[in-house]
Amino acid sequence: MRDAGLKGLEAVLAIARRGSFRAAALELGMSTTALSHAIGRLEAGLGVRLFNRTTRSVSLSDAGRDFVARIAPALAEIRGAMEGARSQRETPSGLLRINASVQAGREIAPVMLEFLRRYPEMQVDLVTEGRLVDIVAEGFDLGIRPADLVPRDMIALPLGKPQRHAVVAAPAWLAAHPTPLTPIDLPPGDCIRVRLPNGALLRWPFERDGEQVQIEARGRLTLDEAAIARAAVLDGAGIGFFIEQSVAEDIAAGRLIRLLEDWTPPRPGFSLYYPGRRNPSAGFAAFLALVREKAAQLSHGARP
Repeated sequence: MRDAGLKGLEAVLAIARRGSFRAAALELGMSTTALSHAIGRLEAGLGVRLFNRTTRSVSLSDAGRDFVARIAPALAEIRGAMEGARSQRETPSGLLRINASVQAGREIAPVMLEFLRRYPEMQVDLVTEGRLVDIVAEGFDLGIRPADLVPRDMIALPLGKPQRHAVVAAPAWLAAHPTPLTPIDLPPGDCIRVRLPNGALLRWPFERDGEQVQIEARGRLTLDEAAIARAAVLDGAGIGFFIEQSVAEDIAAGRLIRLLEDWTPPRPGFSLYYPGRRNPSAGFAAFLALVREKAAQLSHGARP
């Protein structure tokens, strides 16, 4: 059998993760045609088909599932050995892959850009998505999520900035409806419901003077994208529930009016998290150091 090489094995894992040749090719930075040819050569060398392909879907064959289960731990060990070797370099270089929610991605973006300015030999691949992924299984170095969503087996590093929810409505909506003064006053037909990445509907959390209340928001519109929900609220479709930063400019400009502000105290912010590493690369260590530096500046009220 021809030597498959690490790139060919990484290609198999990428397709298994992404479920399509196109998405895997984008992740690997190669064309779909080149990826297809590489897998074809590997399958020819092995004498078995690793993937069942149709015009609409890609799935692992029985042989493919066994192959992936056996090579994934081995490749993880190889990556660890290579990172250990790279860590001996004094100058950070290479690629960091980060998975974050959209809001967390916005939060880390200034730090990420500062990191690239400081270390011109580094590259960063930031993937934002709603679902909470297994960063180890999907090949990410770091993840960023709200502190209460960080998996327990990960090392977490608070980013330092607390988060807060904001309940808002457009002036036109408020002109035609009573203003809710407590969470139980929220209108049952005019709340923009939020669908979470796991498919469940968000119960709106409120707290005041130690009293905690969760409201099952009701309304005719259910959305899973904050930008669309913001547009709907701006259009007068009802009351929305957001992370404060998502609508801060609208509130300041008077396009949206904040409601129930005394029921939305600050909450724990985002955390950057990662699995334990015995031999972190110079780039990985430098990024963590920069995050700690920025977090310390925020905690002391310094200008970033």
